[in-house]
Amino acid sequence: MRARRLAAPLAVLLAVGLTACTPAMPESVVPGSAITVGWTGEFTSTNAAASPTSGNVDIAATIRGDFGDVIDGEFVADEGFGAVTIVSDDPFTVRYDLTEPSWSDGIPLDAADLLLGWAGASGYFDVGHESETADAEPDAELAVPVLDEFARAIQVTFPQPVIDWQQAVTVPVPAHIVGRLAFAMDDDMEAKQAVIRAIQEHDSAALEALATVWNEGFELSDQAELPADLALSSGPFLVDGVDRSDAGQSVTLVPNPSYSGLVTPQVARINLVPPGVDPITTIGDQLDAAQVAPIAANRAPIIELERKDFTVDTTHDGTVWAMLLNPAGVFTQQQARTAFIHAVPARSMVERGAGDWATAYAGTTSMVSAPGSRAYDIVNADSGFAEMLGEAGDDPALEREAAGLATRTHVCVLYDRRSEFAVGAFAALRDAAGEFGWSVVDCGSDDFDTALVQRGWDAVIARVPIPQTPGQIAAQWGSQGDASITRHADPERDALIAQLAQTTDIYEARDIRAQIEATIVRAAVALPIAANPRVTISDRDVTGVASRNGATAPLTSGAVQWAALP
Repeated sequence: MRARRLAAPLAVLLAVGLTACTPAMPESVVPGSAITVGWTGEFTSTNAAASPTSGNVDIAATIRGDFGDVIDGEFVADEGFGAVTIVSDDPFTVRYDLTEPSWSDGIPLDAADLLLGWAGASGYFDVGHESETADAEPDAELAVPVLDEFARAIQVTFPQPVIDWQQAVTVPVPAHIVGRLAFAMDDDMEAKQAVIRAIQEHDSAALEALATVWNEGFELSDQAELPADLALSSGPFLVDGVDRSDAGQSVTLVPNPSYSGLVTPQVARINLVPPGVDPITTIGDQLDAAQVAPIAANRAPIIELERKDFTVDTTHDGTVWAMLLNPAGVFTQQQARTAFIHAVPARSMVERGAGDWATAYAGTTSMVSAPGSRAYDIVNADSGFAEMLGEAGDDPALEREAAGLATRTHVCVLYDRRSEFAVGAFAALRDAAGEFGWSVVDCGSDDFDTALVQRGWDAVIARVPIPQTPGQIAAQWGSQGDASITRHADPERDALIAQLAQTTDIYEARDIRAQIEATIVRAAVALPIAANPRVTISDRDVTGVASRNGATAPLTSGAVQWAALP
């Protein structure tokens, strides 16, 4: 690979020096190979569990091992890290077994690391450790896991079954470092034991010390050198440097010699750098890859890159465009909402909104599952969308009249005037609904978020997250959901969401998700339009740089598979 150079001078350098005596690099690594990728993240902490910003999650995807990952909405195990098994249904008990992963300083991951990760996820360190709540204890129903230190495993008993049991325990940070920092210890094994005792004995003072380190001890600062203890890795890569310039932050990653996963890195250096104002023009020169939004101005230059054999990969970003109705005012009655939805063709909205990018927008009929996933196939088949909200059985104008709404009934439609897609989608909605006797009023706003909360609209064109977890579904579609746009309450839906949260069988979970979708369909408060695309472009000299659909770390989650061609 040709060398890459940052255009802006570096103002701050946080260099992470590798120790002199390190294991040999994996045989898979091509010496001297490098990939430079446009990156807009901000790396502020090596504990993404305490500070889950997009930048920290991106880096954690490369420097932290885990039991597996969610791909297209479902868990895929990493057997090289360990195994997760249900050992009892009543009470619901799960065993988390490590294989033989180690931290990059040579210290093995073990039960102490798992217990610390469990405690963090269970709220042990969520209390304000500088406030009056410092002595508060986690949920009394939680039982401290049983440790098998010899086997490097823990066994967790939950108050009830949990759908995300395979991900309920992770290892965000090394227990021996947390223990050393919290208790001023020099011995790694003693530090691990101190962490275990603090959690097992509910020692409030010790937990306070752990909470301080958990929440603050892994934050990056502007010091000249990042302490090696904070840069330890259990994943395929190490952070080799963090640079800051006027253009933004850059992070350099190198292979972790101690990593022994099933798939090991192929590239010797990854440079995550600010993408610049127009990254498309620098791919093949300053950049090897970048992710861009599918906007009209990008279409022609990207087609030109495709003609020159650059790779263009299109996935969705985990959000969906939808028309959502306010079940009040003109749309108080379900029949009125159904009539309006039947007057609005989703594909026309995509074509007007996306223009030349229309084929990149995957059509969808679901608000709670993502197209391309197995769950979506079940939801699409079972929700009743096609029968109720698909093609109108009668003339939509007659449907409107049957709902008791006069010709030229006004519908105030809110959309974001700053969005190309929303502007075009509104135009298509206005024209189509107008043909069937609706008078669509332009209520677009440059301050979309404020207008949305003010609720002076009858319908809104919005891009919303596709919920992955029952908690996220409840927030968007539950009767008390704080992220609900429609604010439509349904006790049946609430019960189904609660049932989903305790469903451990993947096939049953898909069926329940379809039932949740069916309640949204019957309410006629949403018209899913299309999943929002993300475009990843890479040079001819690299392979494997692609984005996973809806991934929390869309760029870096597959970095171990990146390669630089000779």
